This record gives sequence, C-alpha cells and structure tokens, in this order.
Amino acid sequence: MPKALKTHPTRAAQQALERLEALCLERGQRLTRQRRAVLCQLLAEGRALSAYELLERLRPEDGRSTPAGVYRALESLMQAGVVHRLESTRAFILCEHPEAPHTGQLLICRGCGQVVEAEDARVSAATGRLGERLGFSLDQRVVELTGLCGRCRAPHAAHAQ
Repeated sequence: MPKALKTHPTRAAQQALERLEALCLERGQRLTRQRRAVLCQLLAEGRALSAYELLERLRPEDGRSTPAGVYRALESLMQAGVVHRLESTRAFILCEHPEAPHTGQLLICRGCGQVVEAEDARVSAATGRLGERLGFSLDQRVVELTGLCGRCRAPHAAHAQ
C-alpha cells in the first residue's frame, strides 16, 4: 500500500475505498488484506496496472505478496464488479461505474495508456444482436477500443500539417 494512501489518505480516496469495500461485501466478496492493498494501489495510481506492477508496489509493504495472491485478489475484485481486466494489455483498472453490473466500452490510448470507460447502449445492443445473429450466447460484452487520446494525437496532428 503506498505510504500516502496508507498514512494520509485523501478524503476522496478513503470514501472511494469505503464504497468499494461495501460493494464487495454486498456481492459476497470479503475485502481481505491483499484485496484491500490491491484496491489501494489501483486507487493511488489511477491507471491500469499489470499484476506484476501491482506485485512490485505491494512487496515493499508486504514481502509475503506473491503473483498467485495478487491474481486471486484481482479475480475476486473482478467477480465483485469493481475491477476490469483489459484483455488487450493484460492490465487491471478500477471500474468507473461499479454500482450496477454493466457492459461497456473501454477506450485505451496506445500512447499514454489512459483508459476511458464508456457506456453506450447502442454499442452494447449491437454486440448482443451480433452474437444472436451468429448463434453465440455472449458471456462478456465489454468492448476494448484502442487508439490515441486527444493529448497523444495532438503532436501527431501537428507533424502532419
């Protein structure tokens, strides 16, 4: 757990952690020490992290952390609906809308790694119809879209002129 979050959490970070913990409990997932530490890291970083990046951040505070333990914690947090796994980058990020189960779109910048979570019902409906039309029963409807965010695109646009 980062020292800033551990010893002097901002009010917003503390409230977010309490909200996520309540959601986990409501959904039958107890917030163990490891799960709490993973959530704290994701909150503190505010960006997607791989399991091994999480492990590197956890080990200084808890030398007993293992890759298997981090993956188990992430699996539990995904089941609780508070964390998303980015399949394309094999990283994990906090869900921006954990209050209700949802499908959505994750826009991932290949320049800076920024992830924006969106919920466009038309895209969700289209993926459902596509699955039905092709005879699939879809388990997962999150769509990952990669490209460049506005900040990363700006230098490319300036060079093109």
